Amino acid sequence: MGRKKRVKEKMSAMAKREERWAWLFIAAPFIGFLIFMAYPICFALFASMTKWTGMNALADNFCGFENYIAIFTDEKFWKSLGTTIIYMIGIPIGMILGLLLAMGMNRKIPGVRVLRTMYYVPVVSSLVAVSILWMWVYNYDYGLFNSIIKAVTGLHGPNWLGDEILVKVAMIIFMTWKGLGTSIILYLAGLQNIPRDYYEAAAIDGANGWEKFKNITLPLVSPVSFYILITSLIGGFQVFVEVQVMTTSGGTNYSAATIVYYLYDKAFSNGQLGYGCAIAVLLAIIIFIITAINFVGQDKWVKTMD
Repeated sequence: MGRKKRVKEKMSAMAKREERWAWLFIAAPFIGFLIFMAYPICFALFASMTKWTGMNALADNFCGFENYIAIFTDEKFWKSLGTTIIYMIGIPIGMILGLLLAMGMNRKIPGVRVLRTMYYVPVVSSLVAVSILWMWVYNYDYGLFNSIIKAVTGLHGPNWLGDEILVKVAMIIFMTWKGLGTSIILYLAGLQNIPRDYYEAAAIDGANGWEKFKNITLPLVSPVSFYILITSLIGGFQVFVEVQVMTTSGGTNYSAATIVYYLYDKAFSNGQLGYGCAIAVLLAIIIFIITAINFVGQDKWVKTMD
C-alpha cells in the first residue's frame, strides 16, 4: 500500500495577508540587528587587526594580532583593568544596602512612597549631571565632605579626587549611591512576591526574625540578586562617564581610569582606532566569560518557589 501524497492546503487570502505582515514585523528587528549589531561587531573585529586611525584606509593597514600583543604588554591596560575590578567592590555593598532598605520600605509606614521615589531619583537623573554634582561634593577646598570634616574635627579634609587611593574610594561611594535605587526597587518587587504564608508558618514553628530572613527571604530573593549581580557586573565593566567628568586625564597617574576610559583615550584622544577596537573585543570576551561563569554557577545558590 503506497503512501498517500500529502495535499498542500491552500491558504486563504486573509492567511496570506497575515503571513506577509508577520514577515514584515520579523524583518524590521532583524534588519535593525544586522545594521546596528552584526555589522559593527564584524567591523570592529576586522578593525582590531589593523593600524586604522580613522584617516587612513582600513584594508591597507592590516597588522594581524599586533594590537592584541601590544595590549597585553601595555601597563595602562592592566592598571585600568585592575581599577575597574576594584570599583566592583561597590556591587556587593550596593546589593546588601539595597536589600536592607527594601525590607524597611516593604513595611506600611507613613511616607514610604515618597521615600521610594527619593531613592529612585538618582537612577533616572542624568549621569553627567549627578557626576558634576558629586565632583563638587568631593571638592578639596569647599566640597560638602571636607566642609563637614572641618566643622567636626577642625582639620582640612583630604583631596578626594586627587589622591590615587582616595579617588577609588570616592568613585565606589558615588557608584553605589547612583545604583542603589535600582537594587531597592528590584528587591522590593521580589519581597512583595513572597507569600505571607511562609512567614506565618515559620512563626508558628517558632522561627525568629533572623531565621526567617536566612531561610525564607534570602533564598527567595536570590533570583533578583542574580539579576542585579549580572547586570551590575556588565555595567561595571562599562564605567566611563563618571571618570571622564569627575577626573582630569583619568586621575593622578591614571589611578581612576577604567578599561572603557582607556579604550576612549587610545581610540579618540590618540587616534588609534584599530587599537581601541582590539580593546573593545577583549572587553567583550571578558564580560562574556564572567557572565557565563555566573550562569553556570547559579544553580548552587539561586532558589525559586517552585
